[in-house]
Amino acid sequence: MRAATPLAALWLSLACAVACGGGATLAASVWPQPQSVTPTSTPLSLSPEHFSFSAVGYNSDILSRAVDRYRAIVFYRFPWQQQQQQQQQQQQQQQWPHGRAARAGQSSEAPRAALTSLRIDVQSNNETLGLDTDESYTLAVAAPAATISARTVFGALRGLETFAQLVEAAWDGTSTSWSINATTIDDFPRFSHRGYLVDTSRHFLPLVVLEQHIDALAYNKFNVLHWHIVDDQSFPFVSTRWPKLSEEGAYDPVHQIYSQQDVQHIVQYARDRGVRVVPEFDSPGHTRSWGDGYPDILTPCYGLDGKPTGELYAMYPIANTTYEFVYNLFKEVRDTFPDSYLHIGGDEVSFNCWESNPDIRAFMKQAGYGTNYALLEQFYETRVLEICDALGLDYVVWQEIFDNGLKVKPSTVVEVWKTSPTSWQDEMANVTASGLRAILSSPWYLNYISYGKDWPTYYAVEPLDFSGNATQKSLVIGGEACMWGEFVDGTNAIARTWPRASAVGERLWSAQNVTDVDDATTRMAEWRCKIIKRGLPAEEPNGPASCNVEYVPVYSPPWANTQDIV
Repeated sequence: MRAATPLAALWLSLACAVACGGGATLAASVWPQPQSVTPTSTPLSLSPEHFSFSAVGYNSDILSRAVDRYRAIVFYRFPWQQQQQQQQQQQQQQQWPHGRAARAGQSSEAPRAALTSLRIDVQSNNETLGLDTDESYTLAVAAPAATISARTVFGALRGLETFAQLVEAAWDGTSTSWSINATTIDDFPRFSHRGYLVDTSRHFLPLVVLEQHIDALAYNKFNVLHWHIVDDQSFPFVSTRWPKLSEEGAYDPVHQIYSQQDVQHIVQYARDRGVRVVPEFDSPGHTRSWGDGYPDILTPCYGLDGKPTGELYAMYPIANTTYEFVYNLFKEVRDTFPDSYLHIGGDEVSFNCWESNPDIRAFMKQAGYGTNYALLEQFYETRVLEICDALGLDYVVWQEIFDNGLKVKPSTVVEVWKTSPTSWQDEMANVTASGLRAILSSPWYLNYISYGKDWPTYYAVEPLDFSGNATQKSLVIGGEACMWGEFVDGTNAIARTWPRASAVGERLWSAQNVTDVDDATTRMAEWRCKIIKRGLPAEEPNGPASCNVEYVPVYSPPWANTQDIV
């Protein structure tokens, strides 16, 4: 992991028109803050009609599609400009029905643009997206051509995002102009795992919401979508091997499911933006919806009278058929999701149902477990880990698997999410002392909301703030912001997350000494306005304020579409 370059002497503030050393100013801020910036006060103009993006190193479909996206982002057009152009085109069409040599609103002469191109130099054809992917880049902005240099295409994507944030669009009442200050940036992430957990079981989220999340992840330089795709409440993942999982377990087996094609689309959509998709299939708990279609894999619960209650809970750990089921499901998951890691959960297992079941009690006695049902949980999880090993899967686990003393392979990543009975700091120390890698999510549960400005609490968290040596600190590979879905659906998922999650994004990307909340508050306000311009309904993070372009939701009441009503 590269050591972060101190920023204090280089960049006192990225806020618009704030002094940046030696009298230089950076016209626009960047979120998350880059590792090293050398700004100038030299403005350069750009023109969409006379600006090109070109690949001068390794080119790929990923880069080509990114250029198409970022051209539209860089040359942002204000909504009123679009309306004005439409009116001009209509007027011109009436005056010149057969067309003109130059299009409306476009000069036939090239303007004097100081910056005419962005050259993208990708040095390697390695498009592997994983924990060890190099996302570093250098951006040099100087007339007449800016340059992004990166070892991988994914580093180039990060550089494109930074370039886009540096370009400022200005409206003078009749037209838009674009400018950027000459700048040099050397940048790389502090942590290799910068994740966001999305929960699609408590509430189904439409594909467009997942796409919006992925775009926001890329804007904030996150690189992992932790897809908590199924849970007790519903099973929207369509399994071809076990089709009744979604047929019986989804809220709606037709409209609220993720087909194989849907999953492939999301995986590719994310990959195009440098985001890994790590699915989670949590067990032995959190599996109630699995039993709607396949009740034999869950444990029948018994009442005090020794009779079945009709309730099912947790995986049935004493039957070989349970593990055959899990093997075939995980094999399909492996073949559907290309990432080498699978999150296998392992958290919050209640023993009440297991304790009530007479067959399980007999198994416990025969196995010599007595009444220690934690040993039964270990028995189950060990079998599941063996299945992952047999399928060639690496795995992420919730901290309980570590806490319960299971033997895991060295590539295991432990996600620390609890605050009691052990603090997250002590848990991080314990996990890394064992030689395992850790990611932190405990202080970043965004679903816990409160009135007012809460993102500084997330911003203040330091993942390495625990007792441990340098080797232990090096085993912390990052963290995750989590948005559990009990009270989140398609109506509020984006607004409740962004830009609050941006605070976590900067903590995981930027240098350790980037901690000035006052500076971040100014940049956060500007960043939220940029996100809104890109079409996302990002909520206000700081209090009363205004953006020069506000988010306008699309409202389509039933009476607006009456043509189909007989």
